[in-house]
Amino acid sequence: MISILFNELKKNLKKETTGFDVFNLAVLGNCSTQHLVTAIKGYAYTEQLALTVFDADYNQIEAQALNSASELYSFCPDAVLLYICTERLYEDFCSTDISQREMFARDNFEYIKFCWAQINSRIMTKIIQFSFVEVDDRVFGNYANKTNISFLYQIKKLNYLLMEGCQENKNVYLVDLNHINSIYGRKIVFDCNLYYIAKMPLTTNILPEVAKQVVDVIKAFKGLVKKCVIVDLDNTLWGGVIGDDGLNGIQIGELGLGHAFSELQKWLKELKNRGIILAVCSKNNEITAKEPFTNHPDMILQLQDIAIFVANWDDKATNIMKIQQTLNIGMDSIVFIDDNPFERNLVRSLIPEITIPELPVDPALYLDYLKELNLFETASFSDSDKDRARQYQVEINRTALLNQFGSYDDYLIGLDMVATAKPFDAFQYPRIAQLSQRSNQFNLRTVRYIESEIEKISQDDDYLTIYFTLTDKYGDYGLISVVILKKQNHNTLFIETWLMSCRVLKRGMEEFIVNKIIEIARENGFDHVVGEYLKTPKNSMVAKIYEQMGFASVGDKFIADLKTFKQNKTFIKE
Repeated sequence: MISILFNELKKNLKKETTGFDVFNLAVLGNCSTQHLVTAIKGYAYTEQLALTVFDADYNQIEAQALNSASELYSFCPDAVLLYICTERLYEDFCSTDISQREMFARDNFEYIKFCWAQINSRIMTKIIQFSFVEVDDRVFGNYANKTNISFLYQIKKLNYLLMEGCQENKNVYLVDLNHINSIYGRKIVFDCNLYYIAKMPLTTNILPEVAKQVVDVIKAFKGLVKKCVIVDLDNTLWGGVIGDDGLNGIQIGELGLGHAFSELQKWLKELKNRGIILAVCSKNNEITAKEPFTNHPDMILQLQDIAIFVANWDDKATNIMKIQQTLNIGMDSIVFIDDNPFERNLVRSLIPEITIPELPVDPALYLDYLKELNLFETASFSDSDKDRARQYQVEINRTALLNQFGSYDDYLIGLDMVATAKPFDAFQYPRIAQLSQRSNQFNLRTVRYIESEIEKISQDDDYLTIYFTLTDKYGDYGLISVVILKKQNHNTLFIETWLMSCRVLKRGMEEFIVNKIIEIARENGFDHVVGEYLKTPKNSMVAKIYEQMGFASVGDKFIADLKTFKQNKTFIKE
């Protein structure tokens, strides 16, 4: 879905980016990349990202990656984009002896891995790798899919090897050019004259879509991800109005238009399984609204899939605000899906930060439209994501318990909380990296990490690492906080990272963590612990946290003297 033209993106390069998030991107390609860089920078502006780009000269991948003194490494990029185009690959294929062609994909994959390794050996960064557009030269016709010496066979195999390789190389992320090609078609993506004259394998018509995909990944690196989908019910999850048409009258299932609604529900359930929170916001009687979830045999989504279910006659903007407050996530991390243009416009006018897709009129087009938007890009996934809906449902029960106690201390005691604190381990690397990417509000310095970076830190003697888990009488919160301590000298530890899930705020976990930091510092012979708060648009809630925990403010830092530091009160046991 190309919604912006290349020339519009080009104009964005002249606009002011003061106050935008900053990101440094290096681009290495064996083809012409100048217009691609323009599109990426221009699209980044639309997402309030100030992108500084080092665009290497034409066909200088090896010269930049293999030379430790190259401009690439002087630039210190946050990410490196590698673009090896299919057309150049085909030229190499044609010059390869036919007896060697069955190894073409494997040889090229080894070369790409070599480039990754060279970059990784010199700097700690992320690598964005373009996949290959799967072009068939029609030398074998359809038989190309059957013989391993055809270019089509080898290019498909190479894409598969890239996907496999990213499993082992945790700091490498694919942007799927072949997917873009499959959506828009070769005639939109590629222009023969443009490639032959300027060595540009992508047309200016398709560059905005390619730029969007790159920027989506960069946003995920920076923790700018969607965490929740709030859905309407009538004519959104099913056809018809449950209050008027009754259980037997709504459209859902395999017949007719009901199939489109069922497919949408399947997709939403897959999002839930991936860790996206599902919530319902409907103008309806709650009992009536829940009836299809409990009694309709064709419903895909069940009540246990929904973290928060709100059905009443209040305006939807008010209800969405209540859902957001209950979940304690940013409004800009929520997507609201509703078939009614009036409701969409109302919510959009009152909550401008929320993302509201402009659904097509035809329900049969809902799902394809939502897929094309690519709203749920992520830079990580862990097994704990599967339980997120249940975790929030349990959290609502915890909140309800508060009303049964005379004081907040009594409430905390009644939760029977037990925490653990352990050094980073390989099993937890994915969750630790993911928490760093998703945590915005309780994040003192807002440093983002990927798995490979977490692994390096955990094995570095200059660091002490701690992750925290928490359980209570209602269940297991899982891994909820990460602390990375850097040894500054023989007597000082610096809190390089302290982040925590907002699900456990005001439970005494902050106090427990600080007590544990101090304990570990003393055990390792340090005299001082130094903290720092770096302000972002989202983390103002922790601006005073160090002072509240007993640290002394000294300039722009906060210092705990271990000789005099007193433990903070907490009802959490270890």
